[in-house]
Amino acid sequence: MQALYAQLLVGLINGSFYALLSLGLAVIFGMLNIINFAHGALYMMGAFVAYFLLNLGGINYWWALLIAPIIVGIFGMILERTMLQWLTGLDHLYGLLLTFGIALIVQGVFQNYFGSSGLPYAIPDQLKGGMNLGFMFLPVYRGWVVIFSLVVCLATWFLIEKTRLGAYLRAATENPTLVRAFGINVPRMITLTYGLGVGLAALAGVLSAPINQVRPLMGADLIIVVFAVVVIGGMGSIMGSIITGFALGVIEGLTKYFYPEASNTVVFVLMVLVLLVKPTGLTGRAA
Repeated sequence: MQALYAQLLVGLINGSFYALLSLGLAVIFGMLNIINFAHGALYMMGAFVAYFLLNLGGINYWWALLIAPIIVGIFGMILERTMLQWLTGLDHLYGLLLTFGIALIVQGVFQNYFGSSGLPYAIPDQLKGGMNLGFMFLPVYRGWVVIFSLVVCLATWFLIEKTRLGAYLRAATENPTLVRAFGINVPRMITLTYGLGVGLAALAGVLSAPINQVRPLMGADLIIVVFAVVVIGGMGSIMGSIITGFALGVIEGLTKYFYPEASNTVVFVLMVLVLLVKPTGLTGRAA
């Protein structure tokens, strides 16, 4: 039972990263209609920014949770203004190819300077140690990651689905001309939305740094699984991405316990089964 609970905890941790990353992807696709393959590279950049802040600027983990998403979000907004905005109205394939190229460039630059091995990032003193729950030993930092990720995901969902700003964002994707008539700067709103999606990826990178170390290819290891999570939940579905991210993390953890050989493929098997039954995903809507 100890091993089972440990794998469930690992599944929840992975599910937290899947949920945050797929949430950012869903925001970008749902609001901007862009398949952002650079998401994994930007997740990696978030971890590296936290590493640089700590080792070069002496800025601790808590400030990195705020500063790293802002820095990477600004980088993402520059990408959107200089490259992605020209793809408006074109086939999704163009955005996929462009962001895939950006991901390869970013990963190549970091790999050239830092190699492929991981760089250590220390857990903050306040979150070291663990708690004995009776049935298992829970590391404090891992519990923090799960709770904090869930809070951020639900806050993002509330912002987009239940506020006036979110209503403007959704309206801008459906009828930008009408939204402009109300005096709203639609291009600026689109840029900020892309920055928000990218910032969520960077935040996941900061949370991941103490657990998985900081590596140039850390995003490449996750991005395919995260795309599968988004497809299963429904492309552009905010709540679908959150629920599916956590659920698939737990399913993956259980598979590692009961049948380890299938743990790397179970997500993709589930994706195929879901698409056979419901091609738009669990919570997606037909175009």
